[in-house]
Amino acid sequence: MASPLATESPTINRAWEAFVLHVPAILLAWIAAMGISVIGTLVYFVISLVLTTLSGADPNGGGTVLAITLGQLGQLPFTVLSSLVGVLLAAIPALYYERGEVITVQAAFAALLQRPWRYLWAGVFFSALVLVGFLFCVLPGVLIVFLTPLYVNRIFNTNLTVTEAFSASVQALFRSPQGMPYLGLELLTTLLVLVVSICTCGFGALLALPVSSFYLQNAAYNKGLIS
Repeated sequence: MASPLATESPTINRAWEAFVLHVPAILLAWIAAMGISVIGTLVYFVISLVLTTLSGADPNGGGTVLAITLGQLGQLPFTVLSSLVGVLLAAIPALYYERGEVITVQAAFAALLQRPWRYLWAGVFFSALVLVGFLFCVLPGVLIVFLTPLYVNRIFNTNLTVTEAFSASVQALFRSPQGMPYLGLELLTTLLVLVVSICTCGFGALLALPVSSFYLQNAAYNKGLIS
C-alpha cells in the first residue's frame, strides 16, 4: 500500500522538498550512469583504434568497419549497465512515494540489484514499443513515452509481469476518468521543463527533470492512477 504522503495534493514545493531529500541518491545514480557511459565510449575508441592500427586497414575499407563493429560490441555491456543504473533517476521517486521513506543510496541500489534482469527486460520492452510507436507517425511513440511514470512505478513496486505492467499503465492513462487530466498535467510539466532547460542552456534540466519526476509520481497517486 502506498504511503499517505503519496496521495497528498501535488505541488512544486512538495516535489522540490522531496528532491532535496534525495539529492545524494539521485546524484550518485547520475554520476555512476555517466561514468559507466564514458568508460564504454573509451572502450569503443580503444578497440576500434587498436584493431584498425594492427590490421593496417584502409580507413574506408572493410577492416575498419569490422574494427568499429567489434568496438561497438565491446561498448555494449557498458551501455546496458549505464541504462540499468540510469533508470534509478525515475525509480527513486516511485519508491519514495510507495514506501513513504527517504530512499538512501544503499536502498536505491539494493532495489536495483534485487531484480536486475526484470528491469533490463522492462527497459528493452518499453524502448522497443517507443521505437515502433515513432515509426508509426510519431504520435503513438510520444503517447507511450508519457506512460513512463506509471510504467516505472509498476515495474519497481509490483510483481506484475512486464507486459502486465505496461497494459495496466495503458488502462490507467487512457481509460480511467483521471487519465486525460493527468496526461494534460504531463504535457504542461514537460513544457515547463523544456522552457527551464532552454532558458538555462540545458543546465536547468539537471534540477527540473528530477523535480518533475517527483511531481508526476505524486500526481499519479493523487489521481488514483496508481494505488
